[in-house]
Amino acid sequence: MQAEDVKQVIESQLVDSQVMTAGEGCNFEITVISNQFADLSPVKKQQLVYACLNKQIASGDIHAVTIKTYTPEQWAALN
Repeated sequence: MQAEDVKQVIESQLVDSQVMTAGEGCNFEITVISNQFADLSPVKKQQLVYACLNKQIASGDIHAVTIKTYTPEQWAALN
């Protein structure tokens, strides 16, 4: 699986999100920026992203992920 594939899977399920991915094979670093994260706990944000990848994790296409989640406002404050 390629980083672009991971990005497309997440963006297809988290509408209006911005996804940045790095990595290859089965290990990826994922940054997701979405308004859907507003008012969610850090755990709930991670669960939302993991839910997008359940099929790929179960099949072994993805083995390890590092996920960072931000609202657009949080992302703007960092950059």
